[in-house]
Amino acid sequence: MITQISILLIAIFLFLSGIHIYWAYGGVWGSEAVIPTKNNNVKVMAPGLIATLIVAFGLLVFSLVVFLNLMSTEYKMPGWLYSINKVGLWAIAGIFILRAIGDFNYVGFFKKTRNTAFGKNDTKYYSPLCFVIGVLSIILVLEK
Repeated sequence: MITQISILLIAIFLFLSGIHIYWAYGGVWGSEAVIPTKNNNVKVMAPGLIATLIVAFGLLVFSLVVFLNLMSTEYKMPGWLYSINKVGLWAIAGIFILRAIGDFNYVGFFKKTRNTAFGKNDTKYYSPLCFVIGVLSIILVLEK
């Protein structure tokens, strides 16, 4: 089960990292409702090239953490690297569960602004995906 969860998480993180790189360099596919907006459709933030690339790099690092966890089930890993990897998986779980809960205004399950394009996508796709990533990361930590 660890292998299947790991492969799924790695694929999700690589896809999300790739799409952020695509957006950072001017891609528009899928970008119409990925930034939180107020009810008057004014964007809450305007991430630029650097911020988008930081997110892409972070997602790439997350895929590496999950990959190292998968490899530690197959190969003996030094104790310090194993400990860092466990902390990394807990960090991933925490980040994504907190993202799923949200800021109580524009993102997450408990947001107030729901009737925007982003709000609808967040309710249907983004928050549930974040919650699933968080739960799967916890399963990986606890299965070791």
